[in-house]
Amino acid sequence: MVVLVTGSAGQLGQSLQFIAPKHPEIDFVFCPSSELDITNLEQCRAAFSKHKPHYCINTAAYTAVDKTENEPQKAHSINVIGAKNLAEACKEFNTILLHISTDFVFDGNKKTPYTEEDLPNPTGVYGQTKLEGEIAIQQTWEKHFIVRTSWVYSRFGHNFMKTMLRLASERDSLSVVNDQIGTPTNAVDLASVLIKIILTDNQQPTTNNFGIYNYSNEGQCSWYEFAQKIFEINNIRINLQPIPTSSFPTPAKRPKFSVLDKQKIKEVFGINIQDWITSLKEHQALS
Repeated sequence: MVVLVTGSAGQLGQSLQFIAPKHPEIDFVFCPSSELDITNLEQCRAAFSKHKPHYCINTAAYTAVDKTENEPQKAHSINVIGAKNLAEACKEFNTILLHISTDFVFDGNKKTPYTEEDLPNPTGVYGQTKLEGEIAIQQTWEKHFIVRTSWVYSRFGHNFMKTMLRLASERDSLSVVNDQIGTPTNAVDLASVLIKIILTDNQQPTTNNFGIYNYSNEGQCSWYEFAQKIFEINNIRINLQPIPTSSFPTPAKRPKFSVLDKQKIKEVFGINIQDWITSLKEHQALS
């Protein structure tokens, strides 16, 4: 079974490379953006023609949330046109597409975890382009799994955990927002879930489980509590202060509450999801 991974130099792509040796039954083809530009339909077609993948995992995205506010065309090109191009190529070669989306498709005004049925209402360019990417896939090719996730971190790429550890090595004190609530997601856990979806689907090709799914680790916290736990697990002593969002203005508005309900993915694919704190501790043991 051939699985083509786009954007493989990013943190999720690198996490997939990290666990790939555990799955010799899968022939992974890792394509960084420098080798496969998903905004170029002909490049997508050429890659599919060469490798003939049974599945494609699209981890390529413009994820610099604040920068998207100043670069909406670039974000649209990657997050919308790129997603549509891959869906077109998947349709042409009868490849099943796994696409990563985000909690930023929601406005954060809800008080209980978001389900796949909740109406999206993005508040910024990043969330809007990711939602438009979802829609482009849905309108182009029915054989897709769209996985919405949140607060992804790993030892790879750029993420909140690595930023906190770097800042802690440079400063004696830090202030972190305490009124945005969500769930950290270990990228290695997310990578494992994507492979589980592929293996389950491949064993049951007649079952139509295509559609949108939520996935993050279990539990919820603020960014301040996430930072607290990062420092605690790494035995870092630092003066950490909670602050409101209003004290830390950013170009892009963040959802105030973006916890995701994972019941659907647990039931359909029999997935057991770790608590975010347990996963964070295991991640430190791996690093």
